[in-house]
Amino acid sequence: MIPASIGGLKDLGMLDLCGNRINGTIPSEIGGMEALKELRLAKNFIIGKIPTQIGNCSSLSSLILRENNLTGSIPVTLSNLTNLETVDLSFNNLTGTLPKPLSDLPRLLLFNISHNHFQGELPAGGFFNTIPPSSLSNNPDLCGSAVKRSCPAVLPKPIVLNPNASSDSSSPALSNSASSNLRHKKIILSISALIAIGAAALIAVGVVAVTVLNLHVRSSAASHSAAALALSANAGDDYYSGSPTTDANSGRLVMFSGDLDFSAGTHTLLNKDCELGRGGFGSVYRTVLRDGRPVAIKKLTVSSLVKSQDDFEREVKKLGKIKHPNLASLEGYYWTQSLQLLIYEFVSRGSLYKHLHESSSAYTLSWRERYDIILGTARGLAHLHRMNVIHYNLKSNNILIDGSGEPKVGDYGLAKLLPMLDRYVLSSKIQSALGYMAPEFACRTVKITEKCDVYGFGVLVLEVVTGRRPVEYMEDDVVVLSDAVRAALEEGKVEECVDGRLRGEFPVDEAVPVVKLGLICTSQVPSNRPEMAEVVNILELVRCPQDSQEEELS
Repeated sequence: MIPASIGGLKDLGMLDLCGNRINGTIPSEIGGMEALKELRLAKNFIIGKIPTQIGNCSSLSSLILRENNLTGSIPVTLSNLTNLETVDLSFNNLTGTLPKPLSDLPRLLLFNISHNHFQGELPAGGFFNTIPPSSLSNNPDLCGSAVKRSCPAVLPKPIVLNPNASSDSSSPALSNSASSNLRHKKIILSISALIAIGAAALIAVGVVAVTVLNLHVRSSAASHSAAALALSANAGDDYYSGSPTTDANSGRLVMFSGDLDFSAGTHTLLNKDCELGRGGFGSVYRTVLRDGRPVAIKKLTVSSLVKSQDDFEREVKKLGKIKHPNLASLEGYYWTQSLQLLIYEFVSRGSLYKHLHESSSAYTLSWRERYDIILGTARGLAHLHRMNVIHYNLKSNNILIDGSGEPKVGDYGLAKLLPMLDRYVLSSKIQSALGYMAPEFACRTVKITEKCDVYGFGVLVLEVVTGRRPVEYMEDDVVVLSDAVRAALEEGKVEECVDGRLRGEFPVDEAVPVVKLGLICTSQVPSNRPEMAEVVNILELVRCPQDSQEEELS
């Protein structure tokens, strides 16, 4: 394998390892070779993707990677290499479309991508106007003038389809005469006009409603500071007890245990400097109790929709009784008509999303840690379902990691606090969960059940195993993770889907069944998805015996 330490050779001008038995991946650290002009790795057994960091090798003029087992697409960062003259990626298993900015490379003389699986339209302009057909051969899905194959019209890809919609209603009837066609066009035009008028009226009503809500929020701003004062004054109340005041400005604080008290001043409770993050339901802040223990306070941004204090408190108290090692426990709440706060335990290591996707996170999760996170999340969800609670908003941002590496599911059951929200308004509130949402969320006639959480969990499993986001937006395409992994499974390349940062350090006997389980959970038909209790049993059985023995010893 090519060692990662090679990135430290900042003055090396040429690296030629052609015709050897090198395997493994091209390390991302290669981006540190600032003086590298020629990279020649042809005729080896290298797998994985071309690292995006190669775009940092600003001096590179020759890139020869032919006759390997490379997969994935050409990174768009390749177009940053303005000195590039020769590129040979032939005889690999590369896929995807060619980045359009490649046509802007000023010095390109050769670009050989023959014998791969590229698709879509070739870049237009520059070198690609005269590229020889031999450099593109054996890519049957490429199109453009260079390959003498016209490109099909590109239609927008629907995110979800309504399984209850009939084909008859979705396609207009064909007419046999020109006059009939004209009548249809007029009808369609008039319907479009009516829809446009209706939409304009709805927008106008929405603007008025938002204006009224803004005036209401401003008028209640003064009451928020008084409400925060009540938080610090009443924080020592016993379980399910609160300040019985009738003053709407002082509010009502309820703590679910008697030893909680705020030591910091009220200005820190909702201070911007203490903000941890924002989600579909509200912003989260960190503050400290008198005993030194931190807590997280969630301010609901949709508070104006919560009209009934009795309904709100009934649901919150129900959530407060739910205790499990893999659930972020709800410690208490605060209520006024215009401000609602939820008080949670503070989970120290932040969200799973941060560990998987943010470059500032220097530590890479090992396979064992990832497996523990998947299993712990499954146990937390299974417990919620036993308590008849649906999460509704499962995603990696809502999976928190504590100091010992255990996952804790947060933000569960919040949709029940908002009785005025139907599933369509709810969908817009949790847009950040795009990719995790089950198809039935878009179908008015299908009941929302625990199987929606199972779908989101399946996407989360694939995200943890691959290290990729649920939906990736390319220059001219949208890649849905579950579709990409399912295609890899059908081609017998499921092992290549595992996060490259693990560098092959994972048991295949665990990884492949876990990926298959994730795909089963993301079935389009809810009845085909397993219960979360079944998922837990499967994960406990899949774990390799040596891992189970190590756990028992530890």
